[in-house]
Amino acid sequence: MCRLAVALEGPADLATRYSEQVRAGLVVPADEARRYGRLADDALARAGILWDQPQYLLVVDRDPWVQAVFLLWRTEPGGSVLVGASPASTGLGGSFDHFETPLGVFEHSLANPDYRAAGTLNRNGIRGYGARGMRVFDFGWQRAPKGWGDGAVSDMRLQLHATDPDLLERRLGTAQSKGCIRIPAALNRFLDRFGVLDADYEQAARDRSAPEAGKLWVLDPQREPVAGAGRYLVVVESGRSERPDWSPAPALSHRRPAAPAPAPTPRPAGQ
Repeated sequence: MCRLAVALEGPADLATRYSEQVRAGLVVPADEARRYGRLADDALARAGILWDQPQYLLVVDRDPWVQAVFLLWRTEPGGSVLVGASPASTGLGGSFDHFETPLGVFEHSLANPDYRAAGTLNRNGIRGYGARGMRVFDFGWQRAPKGWGDGAVSDMRLQLHATDPDLLERRLGTAQSKGCIRIPAALNRFLDRFGVLDADYEQAARDRSAPEAGKLWVLDPQREPVAGAGRYLVVVESGRSERPDWSPAPALSHRRPAAPAPAPTPRPAGQ
C-alpha cells in the first residue's frame, strides 16, 4: 500500500525533499525560474490546455546551451513556483535514428503505459534506460524532425527516463539522446516515489477501474503520492547564445566501453 499524500504539505516541502534527495541539482536564479514559468504558460496556451486546478508540471529546455529539466508548481497562468531543477539530455542529431526532441505539451496518461527498465546491456555495453527498476515515463508516439538524412518529420516514441549510471549520466547537461529525455537516476526515483506526474495513475488506483487495473503494476507500492500531482511535460527552447552560469557543462567526458581485444593469431613454432 502507498503512503498517504498528507506526508507532504505542499510544494515548499517537496522542494526541500528535492534538494535532499536529488543531489544533481541546479541552482536556478529567480528571474530564470520566472522565465521558464512564462515559457510553460505560452506552450500550454498554444496547446489549448485549460488549467482548472493547481498541479505540478515538468518543463524541459532542449536548448543546447542549457539541457535541463525543471519541476514547477503551477497554480494558474503566471503563477508558477520552482520546486527543483537538474541537468538533462535531449536529442542529438547527426546520426541515424536520432531525432530532435519535439517541442510542445505532452500528456502522461494510461493511454501510453509506463514500464520499468530491465537494466540489461545493449550491444554497445550501455544500459539505455538505466539500472534495473528505473521507471520509463512514456508519452507515446510523437512527430519530430529526423536528425539525419533529409531531416523530414517522422514518428518517434517520446520517453523520459534514466540513463546508464556509469557511462552516460556524467554527460547530462549536453544533448546526447536519440530524441528521448534523459534525467538523473535520483530525479527518476523522486518523480516515481512522489507520483509527481501520476495524476491519471493515482485516479485509476483510487477507482480500481477494470480496464486500467493491468497498467498499475508499475506504481511503487512504497510511493508517497503528492497532493496536486500533474500530468504534463512541456518541452521548450529558450534560445540562448551562450551557456548560463547556473547550468554548467558536465566536467567528465563520455567514454564508450572498450571493445574486447581480438584473440592473438597463432604463429607456427620457431617464428
